[in-house]
Amino acid sequence: MSQSPRIAAPTLITAHANADFDALAAIVAAGRLYPDAVLVFPGAQERNLRNFFIESATYMFGVRQARDIDLATVRLLVVVDTRQRSRIPHVEAALDNPGLEIHLWDHHPDTDDDLPATFSRVLSWGATTSIIVHELRERGISLTEDEATMLGLGIYEDTGSFTFNSTTPHDFSAAAWLREQGMELNTIAELITRNLTSEQVQTLNTLLETATTHEIRGIPVVIAEASMDAYMGDFAVLAHKMMDMESIKVLFTLARMGDRVQVVARSRLPDVDVGAICKALGGGGHAYAASASVKDKTPQEVRDELFGLLYLAINPEVSARDLMSAPVVGVEEDRSIRDAEEVMNRFGLKAVPVFASGTRACVGYLEYQTATRALTHGLGDMPVTEYMQRKVRVVGRDTALQEVMDIIVGHRQRLVPVVEDDNVVGVVTRTDLINAIVDEPARIPEALLPESRKERNIAPLIAEKLPPSLLALLQRAGRLGERLGVSVYAVGGFVRDLLLDRPNYDLDLVIEGDGVAFARVFAAEVGGRLREHAKFKTALVIFTDENGAEQRVDVATARLEYYEYPAALPTVELSSIKMDLFRRDFTINALAVQLDGAQFGRLVDFFGSQRDMKDKGIRVLHSLSFVEDPTRILRAVRFAVRYDFSIGPQTQRLIKNALGLGLMGRLSGPRIFHELRLILEEQAPVECLARLEHFGVLEAIHPLFKLTPSRTNLLESTEQVLNWYRLLYLDEEPQRWLIYLLALCLNMKYKESASIADRLALPPSARNAFLSTRETLRSTGPKVEKWMREEGPLSELYALLKPLALEGVLHMMARSKSEDLRRHVSQFLTRLQHEKLDINGDDLRAMGLPPGPAYGRVLQHVLAAKLDGHAPTRTVQLECAYTLVQGELAQAMEEGVAQVGRSV
Repeated sequence: MSQSPRIAAPTLITAHANADFDALAAIVAAGRLYPDAVLVFPGAQERNLRNFFIESATYMFGVRQARDIDLATVRLLVVVDTRQRSRIPHVEAALDNPGLEIHLWDHHPDTDDDLPATFSRVLSWGATTSIIVHELRERGISLTEDEATMLGLGIYEDTGSFTFNSTTPHDFSAAAWLREQGMELNTIAELITRNLTSEQVQTLNTLLETATTHEIRGIPVVIAEASMDAYMGDFAVLAHKMMDMESIKVLFTLARMGDRVQVVARSRLPDVDVGAICKALGGGGHAYAASASVKDKTPQEVRDELFGLLYLAINPEVSARDLMSAPVVGVEEDRSIRDAEEVMNRFGLKAVPVFASGTRACVGYLEYQTATRALTHGLGDMPVTEYMQRKVRVVGRDTALQEVMDIIVGHRQRLVPVVEDDNVVGVVTRTDLINAIVDEPARIPEALLPESRKERNIAPLIAEKLPPSLLALLQRAGRLGERLGVSVYAVGGFVRDLLLDRPNYDLDLVIEGDGVAFARVFAAEVGGRLREHAKFKTALVIFTDENGAEQRVDVATARLEYYEYPAALPTVELSSIKMDLFRRDFTINALAVQLDGAQFGRLVDFFGSQRDMKDKGIRVLHSLSFVEDPTRILRAVRFAVRYDFSIGPQTQRLIKNALGLGLMGRLSGPRIFHELRLILEEQAPVECLARLEHFGVLEAIHPLFKLTPSRTNLLESTEQVLNWYRLLYLDEEPQRWLIYLLALCLNMKYKESASIADRLALPPSARNAFLSTRETLRSTGPKVEKWMREEGPLSELYALLKPLALEGVLHMMARSKSEDLRRHVSQFLTRLQHEKLDINGDDLRAMGLPPGPAYGRVLQHVLAAKLDGHAPTRTVQLECAYTLVQGELAQAMEEGVAQVGRSV
């Protein structure tokens, strides 16, 4: 059956997904303001509303479904009852239409996710429908009885039949006008006053039985919970019932439904904004009615987080002056790190503010952990300004608790200086904040602590994104860990790329226990072999998978690495998964997924990695990261370019600091070459090299490494040529790093190129490939240019290029400015080098030619004739070969006669 053509909709009106009556009513009302528009209903949560829409609204008001619309035709998008992009996924494809205009009608508070608009009408009324009704009345647009009833339904539901405190006089006025237009109250009463099903009655009884009242800052808050196997669409109705039955002022109902916890909140007190609280849980709504759907958390976890949010929300009177510690202990910017460490040690501080010399003006702060690590590396005499956190947010005495919370939690700032007239008069620490939020710090939800274990379960994502064989391998490792009594984690890039939706099946496991012992058993179970590295407490398991392909799994013991001196190889000690992750280079790589037992799929994020991925930022885990391992500088650039992330100002400053200390020069050649090779194998290495040049990294590796204009042009041309070659899907893969290295060494003398090879400590085979290809090109290049000028035959070009390595041919192609030469080299790569003769040695033997070197000479000449178009078929090739064979035989006879004569 053929699919019906989609409907063009130059003007389209819609509302948020999981719509309520106000959303549907606002769509219908907006349809009168935009008479040529197509109305699109996004679907509803509540069963009664869905039934009403399906049975009535489709026919009565001409409402369509998004799947029926050709979204590419939309030029004006009208969105009602929301402004959030994330709440209109059904029309998301239209948001990228060129020249799209967006009109917004809404009554919800502003959010960071709000759409940009060419027109918006946003008022804090009880219902969006009321706002549009006011506009209809102003324009003198009359309504039918059905329209008036539909619009009234939206207003009555969103104002709780005018009982919610969010109701305004404008809502009463809108309803009065709708009544004049024929609004039928009996119909509204039937739809608003719903009879509960037996399932709803049972759930309501559960909510009443589990309801507990908690007095938070003097305000009674009721929290009730229920659990059900299937989704209940009308769950919000039960919250209304409870509020009325028990005369509750503030209510939060939590219901576990499948893989999520549904939260419905109602408030009749201005002191409790349930919309803000539900927004923090991932939902939204009004100050007096809101909801949230929380995935991958238990009701207990949601309840704990809810408590923390309530203590925070019901604390409007608390300000920085109530939290801060004073007087303030700090250090001036000209003091050494050793001095700062002594101060922090004396007073038991985890961080101190840094003041401008001779003042109390804050220019940054230094953490105790950073200071002690710097001392370990012999950097105690460095000024504190070298490793302090420069990007520091300060507040005034009267700054509200919420803003302080945002700085410490949202921006991961260890302490917040409180200033007056630019002078620091106090500091607020994380401990101060926790004690302010709850009287019992143990009850603070983990989600509100930046150093807590930020967890969610990503088992469904793992099952969805990974091949079945890899999923089975993870489960097998988890079961083994459970049997051996150790915790097993997948870590690092594997987890990072899983969250970024990028294929990466290189599996690294970390064991909280004896990783090598685990690897031995694991290797035996998968029928593989083992390579142990006792010094680093790691092992490599190598086995063949079900498809016959070789697979490798790195297994490590959870460990803490410390560096005895800058740029040294790490020394390893046993530790926990948290410390194992802390040793890693960047936050985006400091993630783990637990695999054992019931914890399978638990994502562990101690350091705000998910936030950094969302913000698209590269951030080191501590200020001495580049001092301990300067190769991380190259990795920072590689990851930034690969993922289109940015390197923040603080991390950039730390890169420049490490280079200023000359640490790149202390690195061994193999370590630099390993990282540089990874960069040159990336899809966009030229941009990586440009950023390394900007930081001064290339010159720090070797003084001759400079991106001159000619080298930059050649690198860009090389990237184009390699991208072209990749699209040919030929069997032979070039060594990309070698071609880029040749470009980087453009116009260098042999000794200079050799010094580059020495600095990088290229392995013998790589060194030979680099220098020999370079020298071969120096002699072959002029010959190819001569061939071009003389318009020589293709067989001659073949003879010139065939001895060259593939990397040399591609380098020549990239380096040439002649389109004709590029075309001919392209012809060699795609056709000439693959040409085969239709004859072979057996044919020559049949012609009477004895085996020997003459076979090669004859076949080479015939191949040249074929390449030049003189011997396209086997018949012609045989004729050509016969003539050549006769010549070889005659020459052999002459040489034989001459030999006999000399003997005589």
